[in-house]
Amino acid sequence: MLNTWAVVPTCLPLVLRRCHACTSERFQANGKFRVNANHKLLDAWLLVLCTTCGDTAKLAILERVNVRSVKPGLLDRLHDNDPSLAAELLQDPAVQRRNRIALDWDGAWRLDTGGSDHLDHEVIDVSVRFAARIPVRPVRLIAEGCGLPRAEVERLITEGKLVSAVRLSGRLSGDFTFTLKR
Repeated sequence: MLNTWAVVPTCLPLVLRRCHACTSERFQANGKFRVNANHKLLDAWLLVLCTTCGDTAKLAILERVNVRSVKPGLLDRLHDNDPSLAAELLQDPAVQRRNRIALDWDGAWRLDTGGSDHLDHEVIDVSVRFAARIPVRPVRLIAEGCGLPRAEVERLITEGKLVSAVRLSGRLSGDFTFTLKR
């Protein structure tokens, strides 16, 4: 029987970028946007607050874009300060590159295993699904989901009792499956 686990965000991740006021490197996005129109051109920024000094920084979302080229639904979501739009935009690689930022997901996600009834089986087949592109170490997920220490999970990988089509070392942010034989 295939078990399905889900990696789900619990809040917006921290934005890693240097603060101009205090040289801290962590900002918290609160889902607020600033939209500015200059004649027919539109600018939009996602506002982030320094976690140390509270200074506000702007992440460029739209720059000098013709108003007619912006979808009305997007414009409404920007004006409504839609938190789900903030989550989508923070994960957009183009926004990350343009603003030279990275995301810190520590403490901003949880693993939903659907219960612990799978732990007593001899062989466990698990499909791990990501609700967002959250880079997580598979060893950490498996240890947390199966209630094992990380060293034990790494030993099972070495012994060939924990197998997957993807490399389980490093970080993953995409769906994968694995089989655990006890």
